[in-house]
Amino acid sequence: MPGTRKLGRPTDQRIAMLRNLVTSTLEHGRIETTVTRAKEARCMVEKMITLGKKNTLSSKRQALSYITNEDVVMKLFNEIAPKYADRNGGYTRIYRTAPRHGDAAEMAILELVD
Repeated sequence: MPGTRKLGRPTDQRIAMLRNLVTSTLEHGRIETTVTRAKEARCMVEKMITLGKKNTLSSKRQALSYITNEDVVMKLFNEIAPKYADRNGGYTRIYRTAPRHGDAAEMAILELVD
């Protein structure tokens, strides 16, 4: 169930971390993070792309309230969302990669589908 993982952080830190992960994913097209963080961020990235497909003033304001960078919101509405206009969901994919050296955490790449 999306949104139920606590990720070992207090609520305010968890929300800020997810907002940053979503902003970075939309800005760069792909990020490398742990598997559980990628699974949580995937839900919000797909929600933001769905908002971008609506392209109304209300959806822009909703996206601006979650994404931390205005340039990324403009990129979402002008470049990313039109690319997925004929696609019904499934805008991201998660690749598992090698474990992290420091603590052997499962790592993954979260990227936008072309």
